[in-house]
Amino acid sequence: MTQDLFRHDAYLRECAATVLAIGDQGIVLDRTVFYPLGGGQAGDSGWLLLADGTELPIADTRKAKDAEGRFTDQIWHQAAPQAAAVLPVLKVGDRVTARVDWERRHRLMRFHTATHLLCHLVPQLVNGCSITPDYARLDFNMTDPLDKDALSAGIARLVAAALPVTVASISDDELDANPALVRSMSVQPPRGSGRVRTISIGALPAAGGQPGDGPKVDYQPCGGTHVANTSEIAGVVVTRIEKKSATTRRVVLGFAPAGT
Repeated sequence: MTQDLFRHDAYLRECAATVLAIGDQGIVLDRTVFYPLGGGQAGDSGWLLLADGTELPIADTRKAKDAEGRFTDQIWHQAAPQAAAVLPVLKVGDRVTARVDWERRHRLMRFHTATHLLCHLVPQLVNGCSITPDYARLDFNMTDPLDKDALSAGIARLVAAALPVTVASISDDELDANPALVRSMSVQPPRGSGRVRTISIGALPAAGGQPGDGPKVDYQPCGGTHVANTSEIAGVVVTRIEKKSATTRRVVLGFAPAGT
């Protein structure tokens, strides 16, 4: 089993860990700060630092699967090609430091939280999602046209509002009683522990009210990594909108050019 520290604190940049297994799929640690590919979000990259200071570069992170293709409770850290000379030195039982590529991770966190703001601005079901360090996209199940500039302005308004982003959880039964919390048609929230992780984005003022007394901007099950406040998203805009099919509108997010 790999303890997934990133679920509880997305700002952890490194941790001490023990090597549990080494195989064709990668390296399994007993605990990690590396997020594995899932929920539309790319897997983390970074380094494993050996006891003698040698760096073993990690190119990607994936959830392990069993012989039947079912996900297990282990996480594979996939070594980069340039790690070929270092990998034979590593042994099961070795103590290492797992260090995530923080700049890349923070871009992923900014984009992921921005997609949740987009879900607020476009209250339609999502039937596709991809979050990378360079762009993010959501595919909405809808037929109406969308306005790129209006959506960019909406994101900027929610970023400027500096809303807190909170990680919590609900029980499986609570989720079953509130199926509308699941916004995605293509990705279901991870289950198995009896509780489902949720992301909540703080409320805007109600009409004529005080800050925070209106409805939440977003509240849905999500296992990804997020910034702690919408102000950290800074400079994310809608770069294009595409009509992917008669019932799908794709919204692509990118970073605004420097100085804009």
